[in-house]
Amino acid sequence: MNGNSARGDWLLLIIFAAVVLTAPFTLSYIGAGYPDLLQKFAIFGIFAIGFNILFGLTGYLSFGHAAFLGVGSYASVWMFKLFTMNVIPAVLFSVTIAGIFALMIGFVSLRRSGIYFSIITLAFAQMSYNLAYSVLSPITNGETGLQVRHLAPTDRGPDYVLKLVDEDLRWIDQAFGVVEDGIPITNLFGIKMSGFEGFYFCAVLLIIGFFISIRISRSNFGMMLRAIKSNQNRLNYTGINTRPYLLAAFVISGMYAGLAGSLLAVTDPLAGAERMQWTASGEVVLMTITGGAGTLIGPVLGATIIKYFENIFSAINEGILQNLFSFMPEGLMDIFVAVVGMFVGKGWHLTLGLLFMVIVIFLPGGLMEGVRRIGNLFRRSSKSAAPQPSSQAAE
Repeated sequence: MNGNSARGDWLLLIIFAAVVLTAPFTLSYIGAGYPDLLQKFAIFGIFAIGFNILFGLTGYLSFGHAAFLGVGSYASVWMFKLFTMNVIPAVLFSVTIAGIFALMIGFVSLRRSGIYFSIITLAFAQMSYNLAYSVLSPITNGETGLQVRHLAPTDRGPDYVLKLVDEDLRWIDQAFGVVEDGIPITNLFGIKMSGFEGFYFCAVLLIIGFFISIRISRSNFGMMLRAIKSNQNRLNYTGINTRPYLLAAFVISGMYAGLAGSLLAVTDPLAGAERMQWTASGEVVLMTITGGAGTLIGPVLGATIIKYFENIFSAINEGILQNLFSFMPEGLMDIFVAVVGMFVGKGWHLTLGLLFMVIVIFLPGGLMEGVRRIGNLFRRSSKSAAPQPSSQAAE
């Protein structure tokens, strides 16, 4: 990189870090300043950044990234059950397992490209989901989900009751004499990973992940990935083997997804097979395209907007709508409540679909394309407003 580009990237990183770290204060004005939602912004931002390394740079569209998200969650919960509630070993273990899993799936999937690659990754994700849901239930606890402590009956008779049972070893915690009071909570060397502490832990990892994505994008490796997206056949004709680059991008992307899955378990210590469903893979595709595939900020912006709208529209119920349209006559109010009710609450995905259609139709490059267009308009207006030199002065 030249000096100007490097300075620009450092400035971008500093601005990004400042925005992320001040989010609890700035987003409180739009009702998004509470920890649970902020954690989702950071976690799915990491998920989208990793997906963008594969899809945005190479053009390979994966419909199976939810498999790595689920694997990361399961790996973290097992680390919590067997070794320690400290989040550092869990995060490292999850990223490693997700990377190995991505290496195996990518080795097979990348034998094909285009829609065939997408279908193969979708098939792997669905197989992973079904294995976690039923076949591997001794490891994943099936449809109930894997928890740090689980419910078990105290009596096998007809009137038995359920209680929390702790059959977990946590060897590392026991070796250091860590004493638990009640249900164990994830921690970072004693700092509980709940509330704003959990958000800031996720935020720091988001900033690190964003920095790594900048370095990848600006490196020779990133240039090779963009060349593959531009014309892979031409590279093959020149004798360049593109498959190792694609496999490396796939593994890195899977490790980002594993990190996101691990953070889901860190902030809420459970793992379920639903995190491996194809809908979770589709969601990260929507996030990346909405924000702008191939851009640095776009995936994080798309993840934030989708999760924000999900939080708002899914919380609107019939009672809220009736209060909103209470100024109307009763019959007209019922019609408006019935129509609008299809797009909020459980039907908020219809609103998401309409939003996605509008962005794809009018902003094919995502929201970042809209930002560029606005920037170009300001530059043109500033140039037209600047005084033009007279002909005599020019002479």
